[in-house]
Amino acid sequence: MRKNLVVAIDGYSSCGKSTLAKALAKQLGFIYIDSGAMYRAVTLYFIRNNISCTDELAIADALQHIELNFHARDYESHITLNGEEVSAEIRQMPVSENVSEVSAQKLVRREMVRQQQRMGKSKNIVMDGRDIGTTVFPDAQIKFFMTADPKVRAERRFKELQSKGDTTTTLENVFENIAHRDYADTTRAESPLVRADDAIILDNTEITPEEQLNFALDKVKAAMPPVNPDRI
Repeated sequence: MRKNLVVAIDGYSSCGKSTLAKALAKQLGFIYIDSGAMYRAVTLYFIRNNISCTDELAIADALQHIELNFHARDYESHITLNGEEVSAEIRQMPVSENVSEVSAQKLVRREMVRQQQRMGKSKNIVMDGRDIGTTVFPDAQIKFFMTADPKVRAERRFKELQSKGDTTTTLENVFENIAHRDYADTTRAESPLVRADDAIILDNTEITPEEQLNFALDKVKAAMPPVNPDRI
């Protein structure tokens, strides 16, 4: 029986998984681990070093030279790739256009799952991704599966890119990217995106971030063990 509490959040791309996960972790005092950022950082490394997803030997070698770490700053979780802060760069379109192919690689997924399971061995965590409640932490006490209308997701992602200064990517590009990633995530052979049988569906097409946070908080608090008054 797991003693620490794990909140697993899975779902489609651009559904706001990270937004919810970070807010939950802050409210609960848990550690937030962005599994998607890990795959994006690996993708960035592959792009920079011309690692082909058809070359298993190159992938295996590359994974031996990738060190990922999270650190907190200004109440946000940041990721470093071999000591370099890459939190902003991994959200740009070149990475978005390649992350599904990279994350579908068996060797990549197995290494990331190993690292994620190590992170969640003893501390209360919130982790979001595609296979957290099915592969990484199938024994998580509380699981969410997030979804939203693809057009709404594209509009949200497009506005996010614009706010970060991206003036070249079009809404059509973003919509096509989301459609491609949905297909790749749900049809890949290694740990495809599926809803765990015990996951709570959270469709945020028509609700605000505050409303979804309150919904999730209620579910998590209901799953937390009661406080023993004799220990107070």
